[in-house]
Amino acid sequence: MTCRRSHPCARPDRRDIGLLLLRTGTGAVLAAHGSQKLLGWFGGGGIEGTGAYFESVGYRPGKVNAVLAGLAEAGGGTLLALGLATPAAGAAAAGAMAGAAPVHAPNGFFNQSGGFEYPAVLGLVSAALAVTGPGRLSADHALGDVLNRAWMAPAALLATGVATAALIATRRRALRDAEG
Repeated sequence: MTCRRSHPCARPDRRDIGLLLLRTGTGAVLAAHGSQKLLGWFGGGGIEGTGAYFESVGYRPGKVNAVLAGLAEAGGGTLLALGLATPAAGAAAAGAMAGAAPVHAPNGFFNQSGGFEYPAVLGLVSAALAVTGPGRLSADHALGDVLNRAWMAPAALLATGVATAALIATRRRALRDAEG
């Protein structure tokens, strides 16, 4: 008997191994990045320092936005690495990176000049994982994909997109008000 790819008896294949590598690598980077904001680890500013920075770039209130960004990155990254609640985790991380991109955009694209290359790549990979799913080597698969239903990816990405667009618009208004 030959099992279809979606059948429980099917063995993981190279797609599953590729998704595992992509999820764990991206998730670890995001979790570390978020822990800089939340806990001050890895040379980060913690909530105080990150909050002050966020205030200076128009994300007000700074501390609240630092906590939200840190949770989206650290929490989303950890969940992506585990392959748990993958649509929500990927959407949360992608939203955090979409919020970071406008801060870096005035510096151009490339990271070496402070551009938005880094958040763009992390955001794109996170969104792609939300859409693609975690593969069979994941907590989602082990739990019967109860947190990884087909409707969850578009719903999570839509909700995150709306919230991120509102956040960016609020930042633009704050910067405009500060100018004059």
